[in-house]
Amino acid sequence: MYKVETHTITVKTQGNTSITDITDKVKSVLHGSDFSDGNILIFIVGSTAGITTIEYEPGLLKDYPAFFEKLIPSSQRYHHDDTWHDGNGHSHVRASLQGASLTVPFSKGEMLLGTWQQIVLIDFDIHPRNRQIIVQISGLKNEE
Repeated sequence: MYKVETHTITVKTQGNTSITDITDKVKSVLHGSDFSDGNILIFIVGSTAGITTIEYEPGLLKDYPAFFEKLIPSSQRYHHDDTWHDGNGHSHVRASLQGASLTVPFSKGEMLLGTWQQIVLIDFDIHPRNRQIIVQISGLKNEE
């Protein structure tokens, strides 16, 4: 039978384009369910963080923030900062470009990720945060 379940994961981040591997947390949610096949949606609550996949290794943990700093510099003037005076304009633009969600298919209770593909949360905010991640599983449940 086709079903949907919604779960929440909380992650403490460092901000400033910090990257946190959440693959095992998402796997744990899926393995704790009785779904066999379907899709798992990972969505970050908030407007200064994003979700994607990446190879979670030391070089890319430096390259990815450097890429965003070149593309959307933190030192540039942003109209958001004129409104809120929080110095966080670049964080919102980066998060918008990155995207707030990711959908991963799964089969036989396992996500269909590549060998070097991890699910990551990127926190662009200028402050550390406790982030809420919504994990919504939809698909077929194992027959009882």
